[in-house]
Amino acid sequence: MLIVMAGLPAAGKSTIAEVVGNRMGVPVVSVDPIEAAILSAGIDADQPTGLAAYLVAEAFADAVISGGASIIVDAVNAVGPAREQWLKLAERQKAEIRFIEVICSDAELHEKRLAARAERLAAASLPETFAVEQSLDEWEDWTGPSGAIARITLDSVEPLGVNVERALAFLQR
Repeated sequence: MLIVMAGLPAAGKSTIAEVVGNRMGVPVVSVDPIEAAILSAGIDADQPTGLAAYLVAEAFADAVISGGASIIVDAVNAVGPAREQWLKLAERQKAEIRFIEVICSDAELHEKRLAARAERLAAASLPETFAVEQSLDEWEDWTGPSGAIARITLDSVEPLGVNVERALAFLQR
């Protein structure tokens, strides 16, 4: 199974992905550390490092699924082409795919999380633009026929345990 996380930076998707991955014994590949490594290697931040990170994550996920295992991909996936990338991978691999969208319905809490993320990135000497790679203005609504994409939306304002249990129940259907 290919499990794809989606949500704005600091919405809480990485935390949920890690806990779900640990509970299921499934690896998590996250785009953020891949992009951080690309930037740390000296690649100019003006280059399409985000795209490169998505492609590296896809190659890793492809290899894991080829080996017969499941994987969780942790990425913003804000736009249709990013989501389509994972649908195409699942189709090529004949793998089941599930999307877990994570939102933070409390705007003030989300702002605090974004500020904390920016501080962590600054401490790691990563460019400020990396802190918020997608804004609310760039988030595309999900399209396609109703029910065509297996997807659940979790609100990280809810307790972590509640969201993990909801995600696990969704993945076990």
